[in-house]
Amino acid sequence: MSGRASTILVVLALIVALVSASVFTVDEREYGIKLRFGEILRTDFEPGLHFKIPFVNNVVKYDDRILTRNNPTEEFLTQEKKNLKVDFYVKWRITDPGQYYQAVGGDELIATGRLIEIIKDGIRAEFAKRTVQQVVTADRREIMDDMMVKAGATARELGIEVVDVRVKRLDLPDEVSDSVFNRMRQERARIAAQLRAEGAETAERIRSEADRDRTIILAEAYKASEEIRGSGDADAANVYAQAHEKNAEFYAFYRSLQAYRRSLGAEGDVFVLGPDSDYFRYLNSPERDAGN
Repeated sequence: MSGRASTILVVLALIVALVSASVFTVDEREYGIKLRFGEILRTDFEPGLHFKIPFVNNVVKYDDRILTRNNPTEEFLTQEKKNLKVDFYVKWRITDPGQYYQAVGGDELIATGRLIEIIKDGIRAEFAKRTVQQVVTADRREIMDDMMVKAGATARELGIEVVDVRVKRLDLPDEVSDSVFNRMRQERARIAAQLRAEGAETAERIRSEADRDRTIILAEAYKASEEIRGSGDADAANVYAQAHEKNAEFYAFYRSLQAYRRSLGAEGDVFVLGPDSDYFRYLNSPERDAGN
């Protein structure tokens, strides 16, 4: 290869290198910041191809997506100075790349470390206002919302936004878990006893009302039955009286036959009567009586 050809290749290589150093691309999932010797020139790049001055400008890129950071289990003090083991994670994203670069130098580890400290300060503040039982039984979403309001303002100073904070696990230390659960069991037992007492009182009242209604119904039924029975007896007596008036002799004869049927014919029966007793007058002289 001649010297002229080598020179051309070198020049072409320099041109390609210069062009490559003069362009950069920004993905739709990224933020791009153009710097000049560490000074921010521009942060509002749209996705696509862009240009810069080689060797004078440089470009840094940051993820535009939501990032997640898990925090290992740590202990936090409650209002009564007892520890709770908390395992949580935080979701965050960059909202102001310029502020983010100035605050943490664009270092994700530094950003997440400071963000975690902000979140932990918020958790400490919320737990310090509550007892162990309130923390365990309270809605965790309510606690996290209260904490995020305070943490969000501080996080904006870093150019980031706290999207969500969730407690994955909340454990009691061994030395306090038994006492807390015992108090919770006692409280539930007290509520259960109160509900049982109220249920027994209600049941007793219902039984008393049912017994009273039963007594009233039976009394009214007995009264009605006695009235009906008395009315029937009166009607029967009236019928008997009318029959007696129509044929007194036949009525007397019929009543005597009924008396004979009820009293005669049983084995061992003994009657002690006078010979002139009126009881057997229809048996003693049936012809005479029939003739009458």
